[in-house]
Amino acid sequence: MSYFPVRDPEPGDAFACDAIELMVIPNSKDVGGFEVRRALPTARRRLVGPFIFFDRMGPAVLRAGEAMDVRPHPHIGLSTVTYLFDGRIRHRDSLGTEMVISPGDVNLMTAGRGIVHSERTPEEIRGAPLSMSGLQTWIALPDGMEEIAPEFANTARSQLPEFAAAGVSGTVVIGSFQGLASPVKAYSDTLYASIRLDAGAKVQIPADAEERAIYVLEGSVVIAGDRFPSDRLLVFRPGDEIVVESERGAQMMLFGGASLGSRRYIWWNFVSSSRERIEQAKQEWKTGKFDIVPGDEEEYIPLPAS
Repeated sequence: MSYFPVRDPEPGDAFACDAIELMVIPNSKDVGGFEVRRALPTARRRLVGPFIFFDRMGPAVLRAGEAMDVRPHPHIGLSTVTYLFDGRIRHRDSLGTEMVISPGDVNLMTAGRGIVHSERTPEEIRGAPLSMSGLQTWIALPDGMEEIAPEFANTARSQLPEFAAAGVSGTVVIGSFQGLASPVKAYSDTLYASIRLDAGAKVQIPADAEERAIYVLEGSVVIAGDRFPSDRLLVFRPGDEIVVESERGAQMMLFGGASLGSRRYIWWNFVSSSRERIEQAKQEWKTGKFDIVPGDEEEYIPLPAS
């Protein structure tokens, strides 16, 4: 989720595969009644392509009477990408957007110079058990676009290209893969795809993206003889052709793209190439200069003390 008060993840154990630059075992935190695992950023790896945060939400079941309630909070300098496998979330933001996110849809919220949003279980489905599973990633905006006007876009599942052949199936969420291109807007060279492998299937990860990684969602994968279980982030070395196999079946997310080419600073929900800009955003949130979220004006997440 957007708000995740926990230390950075840590690198995992050593492995033999030379094609893998880094393995990350994510840290986990209970957020709103279900587990969230954060795989990026880490002390040794801040970004993969433009991806600067990678959160795995669930899978979990919210019991009757429980709900997800992430109060209004601000962002600058990034786009958030919400992609659900199960469950629903009501998104509200300071642009006046109100949207219930459904499984398979893509919600792209671009903060630019500043936006505020909340994420809550829809009121109409509270009171009954609710499954929740999905991903929220943050994509840092490139130089020259960090201060663009904020905007929001929802792309329905039916609009996303799907592929299926030889036991490999999936969806292109952002960018291009398997000869297919997603209609979701990208501000820099970005790759994001959901891939499922049947038992015994394999998929080749092309080397044309400058930076690439996978997050294993379910099952286990084998790369150059090394086996990796679920909830592992594997960052590949640039330029290598990678083949990912699975003996019993697996689901993973492939992500990455071109390096931003300049440093990004991260503090709380703020991302910027300038420390001074982050300090400005902190003061603006503390003094109430960000816009409010229509329909969710009563609560907010205060600026952290440190």
